[in-house]
Amino acid sequence: MSHDSTAAPEAAARKLSGRRRKEIVAVLLFSGGPIFESSIPLSVFGIDRQDAGVPRYRLLVCAGEDGPLRTTGGLELTAPNGLEAISRAGTVVVPAWRSITSPPPEEALDALRRAHEEGARIVGLCTGAFVLAAAGLLDGRPATTHWMYAPTLAKRYPSVHVDPRELFVDDGDVLTSAGTAAGIDLCLHIVRTDHGNEAAGALARRLVVPPRRSGGQERYLDRSLPEEIGADPLAEVVAWALEHLHEQFDVETLAARAYMSRRTFDRRFRSLTGSAPLQWLITQRVLQAQRLLETSDYSVDEVAGRCGFRSPVALRGHFRRQLGSSPAAYRAAYRARRPQAEKPADTDGPPAPPPVQQDAPLPFQSRRTAAAHAVGPPTSSLSTDSGRPGPELYAAGRLPGQRSAP
Repeated sequence: MSHDSTAAPEAAARKLSGRRRKEIVAVLLFSGGPIFESSIPLSVFGIDRQDAGVPRYRLLVCAGEDGPLRTTGGLELTAPNGLEAISRAGTVVVPAWRSITSPPPEEALDALRRAHEEGARIVGLCTGAFVLAAAGLLDGRPATTHWMYAPTLAKRYPSVHVDPRELFVDDGDVLTSAGTAAGIDLCLHIVRTDHGNEAAGALARRLVVPPRRSGGQERYLDRSLPEEIGADPLAEVVAWALEHLHEQFDVETLAARAYMSRRTFDRRFRSLTGSAPLQWLITQRVLQAQRLLETSDYSVDEVAGRCGFRSPVALRGHFRRQLGSSPAAYRAAYRARRPQAEKPADTDGPPAPPPVQQDAPLPFQSRRTAAAHAVGPPTSSLSTDSGRPGPELYAAGRLPGQRSAP
């Protein structure tokens, strides 16, 4: 799910400076940035696809620091423009930043601030949000980044309203996205905002991706906590909660174990993880239910009880909101997609639910990690034998099961 917030009146009233052009997109690259994220805006805005009905942008690739710029695999890049070229752009994209622990160059931050003051739209893809935050452009605004880095962004920049659940956040003149593929989602959203659904749909078909993806990052969350929490007293409370998910307890119970008031506990937990404790607890129970549905023959009612939900109805509601599918449909789809050799032998447990119909969504298998410390996930209806969506899914007019984000 994407988030399109209502831009602040100041942002909405800001006019684009006369020397800037709406159709010019500047992409700001740094040494050490990953090549995949960097290539997304270059491909979306830098290739002429007018033959497919996609209006043309003019791309300026700009070095955010002295080159050559090193990227994934030891490759070296030489950008044709420096920071001065940003002064002509109506949109400035920061694809990714090399390290969430090191500050960006001050010259680049000044260029971003000037661009924003002159009415340019500023975009941060994945860890590019850290550059926007360092420039002060996210203060008091909603934003997102890769779920793995969201807790660190929230902790380092407490004035930023970080939402790790969203694929991207549009706050008018400042936009941010989650990791990797979510950068494509946000770039398509920009094309859709500038030129309409038809242009964005044509571009999506050329890229062989869905025009819109439903859901958010919840289905991809694992149980890893930022390293900073390891020595924090709350780590013990988090560990206890994960070991007792089968029991029915609430946030008040966790606050009491931390010897804090509920309000203090909520504030402290959010500062460490970037997530409200209630949402975190629900997410962990859903993840546990997901694993039990994948690895056991417990009925849905039994799964609900073993994950601490007060009723199967509560499990079904939270499961569908987070994963876009009912527990029974998820189990059936998961088993249908597993190789035959991996399927367990028949047991005396209840029979598996019937396979879902072809037009029902098929959630992808969630990530599972062996992390020692913990916190806490696209659907398609046409797939190949390998479980990946087939190319026919993206043909014009063929988007079964695709739901539009609000």
